[in-house]
Amino acid sequence: MCSYSKCRTILKLYSEYRKTTSLGGSGETEDIPGIGQYEDFHTIDWQRDIARDRMRHRYILKRKQNSFIDLIKSAHDAWSGWLCVLLVGLVTGTVAAIIDIGTSWMSDLKFGICPQAFWLNMEQCCWSSNETSFELDKGNCSQWFYWSEIMTSSNYGPFAYIVSYLFYIAWALLFAALAAGLVRMFAPYACGSGVPEIKTILSGFIIRGYLGKWTLLIKSVGIMMCVSAGLSLGKEGPMVHIASCIGNILSYLFPKYGRNEAKKREILSAAAAAGVSVAFGAPIGGVLFSLEEVSYYFPLKTLWRSFFCALVAAFVLSSINPFGNEHSVMFYVEYHRPWMFFELIPFIGLGIIGGVIATVFIKCNIKWCRFRKTSILGQYPVMEVLLLTAVTAILSYPNPYTRMGTSQLIYLLFSQCDVSSNDGLCDYTNDKANVAGPGVYTAMLLLSMAFVLKLVTTIFTFGIKVPCGLFIPSLAMGGITGRIVGILMQQLAAKHPHLWFFDNSCGLPGQEGCITPGLYAMVGAAAVLGGVTRMTVSLVVIMFELTGGVRYIVPLMAAVMASKWVGDALGKEGMYDAHIQLNGYPFLDSKEDIVHTALAADVMQPRRAENLNVLTQSSMSLEDTEILLKDTEHNGFPVVVSRESQYLVGYVLRRDLQLALENAKRTIDGLLPESLVLFTDITQQVMPPPLKLKKILDMAPITITDQTPMETVVDMFRKLGLRQTLVTHNGRLLGVITKKDILRYIKQVDNEDPSSVLFH
Repeated sequence: MCSYSKCRTILKLYSEYRKTTSLGGSGETEDIPGIGQYEDFHTIDWQRDIARDRMRHRYILKRKQNSFIDLIKSAHDAWSGWLCVLLVGLVTGTVAAIIDIGTSWMSDLKFGICPQAFWLNMEQCCWSSNETSFELDKGNCSQWFYWSEIMTSSNYGPFAYIVSYLFYIAWALLFAALAAGLVRMFAPYACGSGVPEIKTILSGFIIRGYLGKWTLLIKSVGIMMCVSAGLSLGKEGPMVHIASCIGNILSYLFPKYGRNEAKKREILSAAAAAGVSVAFGAPIGGVLFSLEEVSYYFPLKTLWRSFFCALVAAFVLSSINPFGNEHSVMFYVEYHRPWMFFELIPFIGLGIIGGVIATVFIKCNIKWCRFRKTSILGQYPVMEVLLLTAVTAILSYPNPYTRMGTSQLIYLLFSQCDVSSNDGLCDYTNDKANVAGPGVYTAMLLLSMAFVLKLVTTIFTFGIKVPCGLFIPSLAMGGITGRIVGILMQQLAAKHPHLWFFDNSCGLPGQEGCITPGLYAMVGAAAVLGGVTRMTVSLVVIMFELTGGVRYIVPLMAAVMASKWVGDALGKEGMYDAHIQLNGYPFLDSKEDIVHTALAADVMQPRRAENLNVLTQSSMSLEDTEILLKDTEHNGFPVVVSRESQYLVGYVLRRDLQLALENAKRTIDGLLPESLVLFTDITQQVMPPPLKLKKILDMAPITITDQTPMETVVDMFRKLGLRQTLVTHNGRLLGVITKKDILRYIKQVDNEDPSSVLFH
């Protein structure tokens, strides 16, 4: 038992906690389903949701000493966040491993099959026969059969080449058709990368179904098929979307997160980190990616939980080991020669080239996506996918560097040449691997053609109606550029070793070369990806986790910073931000600096000469309130003392008001159209009986004066995550500024179309 004062305090706290989810009517308090939730395509109120969670937390802490059951509830509430991210990490790692294994199998299915066990890919099939050395052109693996071998009993000759070519195209079209059909029929939200939408959702926007179970299933299956089809896309970006779907679904197991949109975004931030962690095998880079690129609200406890979630996901992926190596990363390479100081010049040059390539790619892709939205092409998304797949397959097969998987190409570009290498890139005329033979120059020509093909096809591919990411294509374009620059530097050192900047340490007779072309490929890959996404710190960490090249952080940093500076100079935004702008999502970038010269009165709605739609605290009838809801589309209404004296009392959300009225009609007897709707406590008897709605009234809305500079207003929206703020003058209400008004104003400042902000 508790004392009278203690029980009274607990009841008071509980009453305050119930205010956000309850309605008092005719002296009774009843729960209203849906109160505190949000409609589709609306922005959440961060401050209200965080306040609700704090009140709930205080109530639980106050009661934990009452009984053992309350103590258990308090403990469950304390560790539910850690349990949730643990489950997210476990499921994300498992799903990622399934996707990696399925992608590898279906990609090899375009070339042939393992008759003894059709579910094995080429590498696993050869492992089963203890033959670990094999190449695309059959090598010495006797267990793997190419389609030309099955159809013509030979793997050589023009006819065998044509058969392999046709099977390659046919499988690509089949995979692409299945992916596009599944997306169109079952989960339209499963298309694209998903990162722009995840950024928008984490900033407080609601897109129902975007993180649902069907989206998770179709995106997981679709990304395997799209990568296997040979389209110029990657599965790493979509893994962020897939992990966020997992985080959203599992958050509903814990009401603390499932019923509170602001708290749910803490789980989604951790899930995004786990997505990058399993995409590249880079848990630390995943956490930094979530912090730098996608998360809007990232408190310290979310940092720790994101790290834990990414670690668990990486551990699960490492345990399943879909990459087939002991390093659990995608492109593990090990360079033995250190880089030299003078190499910073070509590294920075690669950064500049990467920034230019990224800018060209972004501008062309945005123009094409804008054309797609307004042309007849956008009405036939499946046909576009099939046409693009056919063109990509036809052009890719003749070139061995585009025929192979993009991840395999990147690994080849990053790798060093050794004795066992038989690729044209390693055709050197001496044992020290520093004087190039004719095969190297042929490979450079083929790589140049591959670069052009990758750039053009990626421009047209990113944004089609199938799951598609741009991490891997960007790494491939940068890797090709870097490898070519690296070979040129290597040959310069081999043929002119006495140049002053080589310091007589490169290319001398009998001495091993000092230039590592694979390192240049890695730096070039980071430069292009940094220019495309505008990532900096997280990208550098991802790259050295991805490759194991910890000693090359300085070259990576130099190239990434140069790429970002060039990209920012040539274009204002990265690819993800550009697609957010293209789709009109209400995303308010907290990193963007905008100079404002206006005042709050210049931006507020309505203008000074127009009427303001408000509720009065004690003089509006039920019928008047319903008419106001019917005639307006506002997401909320200020409550004032009276229409003559418009002093602010509070703010009511449209959804909460509608739910309260519907609930009152069902539960309160004697309610008439003439009944007053009261947002204040009244003691005298009123006939007919009034409807008391004070408990859904926000009596502490964020307010500013009409003379507040817009710099301050925009900072408030960014840092507090506001949904709206009320504008007053000497206590009298003048208007409302919503997040959409802020975005429209920023568009006007930038001389852009303000009507492109589509949603609430």
